[in-house]
Amino acid sequence: MAGTERAMGTWAGHSLEESGEFARNVAEGQGETERLNLGVALVVELVDGCDHAGITRVSREGAETVAASSDKARLCDQLQYDLGEGPCLDTVRTHQTVVSNSLGSDPRWPRWGPAVARLYGVGSLLSLLLYTHGDSYGALNLYAERPGAYCSDDLVVAQSLAAHLAVALAGGREIDHRAVAMVNRTVIGQAEGILMERFKITADQAFELLRDSSVKTNNRLIQVAEELTRTGQWSTPPAAGGEPT
Repeated sequence: MAGTERAMGTWAGHSLEESGEFARNVAEGQGETERLNLGVALVVELVDGCDHAGITRVSREGAETVAASSDKARLCDQLQYDLGEGPCLDTVRTHQTVVSNSLGSDPRWPRWGPAVARLYGVGSLLSLLLYTHGDSYGALNLYAERPGAYCSDDLVVAQSLAAHLAVALAGGREIDHRAVAMVNRTVIGQAEGILMERFKITADQAFELLRDSSVKTNNRLIQVAEELTRTGQWSTPPAAGGEPT
């Protein structure tokens, strides 16, 4: 089964470790605009269920879509900006991965969700924190036309690609200390997103799970997060009632 294979560390016929090829392909683009457009095109190819992808940048001047795989992705993004609500805005504000498999009825976005489902036929979305640069933040938005399109395995793949894309955008093969710190924050946020989706817990509870695992295994927090995003495997469920162990 495809889900079983991805849980064992493979996706679309490739190992998660080989997703470094994705970063190299993106880094070969001439200039940031080309790298961004290469990135969203490859994400659509590599993430099961993803039909359209876009990258949102939010700065003091406001939100804008700086790359998109299709006009539909741009329209879905723009509707968030116009209404002032939506998953990519939440991702940038909270620095957390946002997942929805029922956009038409998701109570988090009472205006944008039904509108995007009705106008553009979008049923599911993944939004992942992509990068930071000065006073601006970015989100990678993956739109699927059918509801229930994304599972936890797809989330692992998307988060791996988002981390590699963040590296490529931070300067290709030359990564300074600021870029490393940024990628670390991104990976930790992605690991929190996996735990939130899998165990239906809050961001604070997910962080506590990561921190407890770091203490118990005597590994750095970033190592725990990297292992989870790379393999998708987590052996310690939250305690009964949703509280982390």
